Amino acid sequence: MLVNHGGMDDIEVCVVLTDDHEVRRLNREYRGIDAPTDVLSFSQREGEDGFDPGPLLGDVVISMDRARAQAEEFGHSLAREVAFLAVHGALHLLGYDHATPQAEREMMAQAEAVLAGLGLTREAR
Repeated sequence: MLVNHGGMDDIEVCVVLTDDHEVRRLNREYRGIDAPTDVLSFSQREGEDGFDPGPLLGDVVISMDRARAQAEEFGHSLAREVAFLAVHGALHLLGYDHATPQAEREMMAQAEAVLAGLGLTREAR
């Protein structure tokens, strides 16, 4: 993976594939947003409880309903869309964000580089 992950070796991410209903519930409960979204990230390295998660960075929760719709909308395979969402969520766990246009460009470049390394280009069907 091309992303710099702060010198951590052997990092782990739990990926959960679910539906819009569950993602909406999680989004409402943890972010106060009563709407589904495509991907949510939950870090295991935040907070003040002193818990050491070991190599686990956190959880990435993907709505397969959104993934299917977005794959169709963007004209690429479901596998590519799910991989993109998993990488996108993992990048959030590594500290990337898309709050500014520059930060979004950097995050997208990292995601595209990882996907290209996996052979999952935008044209892949």
